[in-house]
Amino acid sequence: MISRNFKNVLVVSLGFLSLFTAYGGLQSLQSSLNAEQGMGVASLSVIYASIIISSMFLPPLMIKNLGCKWTIVVGMACYVSYSFGNLYPGWYTLMPTSVILGLGGSPLWSAKCTYLTISGNIQASKDGKKGSDVINQYFGIFFFIFQSSAVWGNLMSSLIFGQDTNIAFIPEEQLLTCGAADCGLNISANSTTTRPAQQLVWTLVGCYIGVGVLAMLIVGVFLDNIDQEQSSQFRGNREPFCHTFLATFRLLKDWRLVTLIPLTMYSGFEQSFLSGEYTKNYVTCALGIHFVGYVMMCFGATNSLCSFLFGRLARYTGRAALFFLAALTNFACIMALLFWRPHPDELPVFFVFPALWGMADAIWQTQTNALYGILFPRHKEAAFANYRMWESLGFVIAFAYSTFICLEYKLYILLIFLAFFGWTILYCLHLSDPCEACVLSTGNM
Repeated sequence: MISRNFKNVLVVSLGFLSLFTAYGGLQSLQSSLNAEQGMGVASLSVIYASIIISSMFLPPLMIKNLGCKWTIVVGMACYVSYSFGNLYPGWYTLMPTSVILGLGGSPLWSAKCTYLTISGNIQASKDGKKGSDVINQYFGIFFFIFQSSAVWGNLMSSLIFGQDTNIAFIPEEQLLTCGAADCGLNISANSTTTRPAQQLVWTLVGCYIGVGVLAMLIVGVFLDNIDQEQSSQFRGNREPFCHTFLATFRLLKDWRLVTLIPLTMYSGFEQSFLSGEYTKNYVTCALGIHFVGYVMMCFGATNSLCSFLFGRLARYTGRAALFFLAALTNFACIMALLFWRPHPDELPVFFVFPALWGMADAIWQTQTNALYGILFPRHKEAAFANYRMWESLGFVIAFAYSTFICLEYKLYILLIFLAFFGWTILYCLHLSDPCEACVLSTGNM
């Protein structure tokens, strides 16, 4: 028999798997599917800008009033609205739904992280284990299931768009402009980014709406409301509104959180590059939009497996070795992408980069999330709100300059940020394996 807390971890994971099967697939396609006037990338930028705003005040308010469970359900509904906006994509449909998604995004993720941290600590006290070890394990399980959403979402888009009979032939002269060989700002004019038949787009988005609604049902019906008592107590007390409203900012007085900001922002930079730049300037340019899903499936599968592996491995290796491995992997990929000239004859290479990127991203996601939960056990809601806010700032900056800067310079910027954040990564390695008693003694500020 599995424990109640483990069951809840599975329910949360399956709910996010279903939800991000839809959103992950749409995100991977935005830079190619809605390439006109950079509308797709602009919508992603608006999403993460809205997440920054919502991170400033919404997560503590929603979580303490609604509880983690119903905050997750409301956040999921915001994500589903974005799928509806993609039925008839335009500036007047994508931008408002992008704002709605962003406002619900930070409470959704903060509630998830808070829920897993509470569950991990409860189970650890029952089993007589270290809370950090169980939290690490739960985050590893979550990301193992959640990251596989990239497989299913992109598989759906690949199978549906693969039915399009209007797949363009890619001339040799166009291949010369792919990758970092050319500026990469005019790819939207290429025939390979021509939208598939509208009927196929509607079919895909309809499927995404369906799995998004399913996610809400999974969480609403099967997830236990483990913090219901705390939420009731909060609603019944007389704590000033501004005290909760500013909880996210007050935590910035903690020097440990400030130290984690650059590392958290880099997580947004590296994710946005793969979904926004690699899919457009390498895959779509050289292979066509119908290959985007297959390539991103490789990323999702590797990310999922490595999330599970590193969640368990961290207790033996410590986070230091894992963070170093992720940084080294990203550095090697960036250098290779600067010199590689994508060509259809080198099909396996298109899958190597997302596989390596997925391995590195698994480390950034599992270990950084767990680190926030371990370092700030008494301020979980505000801590994870800060995580989403600073990660989203990385997304916003990367997507904001996407349509104005050549690909080669984008790679250099990513490389500079990785090098600049190196000192932060090294410092985080010092923070990453503290004794639990020390963490708890310094977490009461």
